[in-house]
Amino acid sequence: MKAGMNLSFLDFYKGKKVLITGDTGFKGSWLAISLLQLGAKVYGYSLEPEHSNDNFISSQLSTRIQSHRGDINNFNELKNFIEEIQPQLIFHMAAQPLVLRSYKEPVYTFQTNVIGSVNLMEICRQLPSLRALIMVTTDKCYENKETLTPYKEEDALGGKDPYSASKAACEIAVQSYIHSYFQEDASPNIASVRAGNVIGGGDWAENRIVPDIFRAIKNNEEVELRHPGAIRPWQFVLEPIFAYMKLMHALVEQGKSFQGGWNFGPDPVDEYSVADLVSHCQKKLTIPCNYDKKQTPHEAKLLKLSIEKARQKLNWQPVLSFQETIDYTIQGYQDELQNPGADLYQFRLEQIKSYIAKLL
Repeated sequence: MKAGMNLSFLDFYKGKKVLITGDTGFKGSWLAISLLQLGAKVYGYSLEPEHSNDNFISSQLSTRIQSHRGDINNFNELKNFIEEIQPQLIFHMAAQPLVLRSYKEPVYTFQTNVIGSVNLMEICRQLPSLRALIMVTTDKCYENKETLTPYKEEDALGGKDPYSASKAACEIAVQSYIHSYFQEDASPNIASVRAGNVIGGGDWAENRIVPDIFRAIKNNEEVELRHPGAIRPWQFVLEPIFAYMKLMHALVEQGKSFQGGWNFGPDPVDEYSVADLVSHCQKKLTIPCNYDKKQTPHEAKLLKLSIEKARQKLNWQPVLSFQETIDYTIQGYQDELQNPGADLYQFRLEQIKSYIAKLL
């Protein structure tokens, strides 16, 4: 973000009732901690955490927010919970978030990422307390032709794998609901957000390079690199989290002109591959690597996002260099590995405070 920019969104959340779907997930848990730090009353709705050392568990968030276990595919259960708490703001992060899993579970992936999202929007359009809703999708929602041109928000949507296709379909559903139900001044404001490859402490998902690195270190194994030359828009988790919060503030304070899709990623001139990420990690860590020779389903080799809309209209831009992104990420995992079984909430808060200091 630009030095001297308006940071009123940091005060906006104090006392607000905020619901996060998918609060047990990686990004959802970091958002919950950030919102708590800013004084919000935080609620969650999600499935159980996937792993015993996920950030939600290691930060003991179940003791700090009202978090309900439920499936967004269950319309009535979701509706009853939301109507009971009457949130003012909702961040929708619940999803099946993994490309390789989507090949194994395509029906569940489409059901959750499309119908589950439609369930939420249908409930929200009739929710009197709601001011704004942010639907979190992915940078992979674009019809990726793997060219050097960064994708803009108005570019064509698509997806070769079930995960990407399901997120593109979700984006189309969001556009439909905006035009069909969220045009009146009295209706909530809604936006979708498309972030890059997000990394940081507390992510232990399968088949992601950074969790793979730290699993390998923990187990004294080699890291298998499926696609070392693949270029991705790498981001430390707090970059998109604070972008989402800034956009939510704009949706409430400035209204309908901020509805629609938004990209949040690193500067497109910063091109870093999987091999580059490993190389930067190796400046601080010993990481033995090999190449995975097994046949794997299709994954894009090149993906770049344009963030000009966010720069020009929202006055947002990333603040961390690639090396700082790596450093924050390594620190987050080391906090956990060096303090087994500890409550990591204060460690996460320290990183949040450090990041906020870079915005000032």
